[in-house]
Amino acid sequence: MCGIVGYIGHRRALPLLLNGLRRLEYRGYDSAGIAVPHGGGLFIAKRAGTVAHLAAMLEHLNLPATMGIGHTRWATHGEPIDRNAHPHTDATGRIAIVHNGIIENHAILKAKLLEDGYGFVSDTDTEVLAVFIGALYQQYGDLELAVRTALSEVEGTFGLVVLSADHPDLLIAARRGSPIVIGVGDGEYIVASDATAIVEYTRSVFYLSDDEMAVITRAGCQTKTIEDIPTSAQLLELEFDLERIEKGGFPHFMLKEIYEQPTTFRDACRGRLLLQEGNVKLGGLRSVEEQLRQARRLIFTACGTSWHAALVGEYWIEQLARLPVEVEYASEFRYRNPVLYPDDIVIAISQSGETADTLAAVREAKLRGATVLGIVNVVGSSIARETDAGVYIHAGPEIGVASTKAFTSQLAVLMLLALYLGRMRHLSPTDAREIAQELARIPEKLQYVLDTTAELTREIAHLYAHAQNFLYLGRGVNFPIALEGALKMKEISYIHAEGYPAAEMKHGPIALIDENMPVVVIVPRDELYEKVLSNMEEIRARRGKIIAIVTEGDVAAARLATHVIPIPETLPLLTPILSVVPLQLLAYYTAVERGCNVDMPRNLAKSVTVE
Repeated sequence: MCGIVGYIGHRRALPLLLNGLRRLEYRGYDSAGIAVPHGGGLFIAKRAGTVAHLAAMLEHLNLPATMGIGHTRWATHGEPIDRNAHPHTDATGRIAIVHNGIIENHAILKAKLLEDGYGFVSDTDTEVLAVFIGALYQQYGDLELAVRTALSEVEGTFGLVVLSADHPDLLIAARRGSPIVIGVGDGEYIVASDATAIVEYTRSVFYLSDDEMAVITRAGCQTKTIEDIPTSAQLLELEFDLERIEKGGFPHFMLKEIYEQPTTFRDACRGRLLLQEGNVKLGGLRSVEEQLRQARRLIFTACGTSWHAALVGEYWIEQLARLPVEVEYASEFRYRNPVLYPDDIVIAISQSGETADTLAAVREAKLRGATVLGIVNVVGSSIARETDAGVYIHAGPEIGVASTKAFTSQLAVLMLLALYLGRMRHLSPTDAREIAQELARIPEKLQYVLDTTAELTREIAHLYAHAQNFLYLGRGVNFPIALEGALKMKEISYIHAEGYPAAEMKHGPIALIDENMPVVVIVPRDELYEKVLSNMEEIRARRGKIIAIVTEGDVAAARLATHVIPIPETLPLLTPILSVVPLQLLAYYTAVERGCNVDMPRNLAKSVTVE
């Protein structure tokens, strides 16, 4: 992983490839490179560092090629240095490949190729695949057959594009476990790992399925399985345009996306929330309505921020629908021999719909006969296509690596799901109407939080940007928000931060508290309010610096806190949607204060497509 661009058509390829790589920078990477046909061979340029560094190498070149491939690499095998950057070539230097994923049996393949006299110049698994394809091409004299044969023998995951100097009118793309999307233009095709590299040129796309490949020429595109069985591609229309992936005057994508949350939350609820009936319409779940009605247990599986959203969903669904819910790390789910019953429903949550661990959990659950649903953002993504049914969150493209608007949109959909299941079971129309009507007011309250807390969080960030550690505390439905706030701080400011249930503070973390420890406490006026005030007293007695997220007008909490960040009053169940926003802003401004790369934090990738 991380970013792939390929082009074949009538335009000069080099500017398009570089532009596509810039569009994919948000995914996180450590090197970049391109390959295009030139002078009867291949011109290849690659280097560690940014796309800007690569572009500087190429700025005086005016290569006429109208096809080529490009890549931004996030290191897996081999450190981020020039020789490990993609594209990689076969032994002749006439076949080039860009690849996302991991070739798990690369060591075995490499040993065999070494025995056969082939050499290697990098430490990567991708070069092994390139040399293997080249060896098969020398044997068969047929590039497509060589690629198909190689891919049938490799183990692991791949999204890849192959180019050959011998075939200046041919690109071959393939995938297994790592996304490949192909844009269809007027006499041109753009291959990418993410639609953001395509939308500037066309909005008509199709996605490859696992073990499917595309054989692309200027005249057309044929899709088939790796076993050479023809398939048919379903064209989709991208739901966003170029404007959605530009910064729009904001200094960072993350800040732009934080400020988009009133709109994206409204979009997630649009057409689904029936205010007068106190009910919810989720068309994507119509086909599994009876299974949901009969379900005895829900199991959420997710990673990172999506896992935190699932924890909030657990509180909501158990309270409103009285249906048992478990939340599983997707990375652990399939390796612990999970117990699943026929009336269990497994729900996978993923912003990208391509998260490798979550996709593996989906497949494990399906193998065990469970009904599997998806909550994803990206239309046509792998999880959307491989689950039995699901709900899109409609957050639009999220460019910042640290998820913000996708998280609150996931919360919107999870509350809709809780209401939907509650009305199926025992939730009264009166109670449901109260929640639905307050949910409809959340966008304006999100806007109010943004308008009133941004400058305050900036000032607090300035005071604590030097801190080495943060502690985040919350109770009940706000405990997952403490986890999420801590994750945001870790991800983009590189400050160590931990989230805890406030009552657990006494069982260990209190030992850390002194006059240098900032403690963020989420303390809305709810049924656990007095308990959290007691925790604040304990922190204050040890001279900890308390940053309190409080319900507007709360004098008692303000008296105990060093800093107060107020949020508007809402139903206690819905406070997580509001309380998370100041924590996003606090992490953002802290990272800016520390001079961190907010949108592309070190070592992280937007869509984690390897285990």
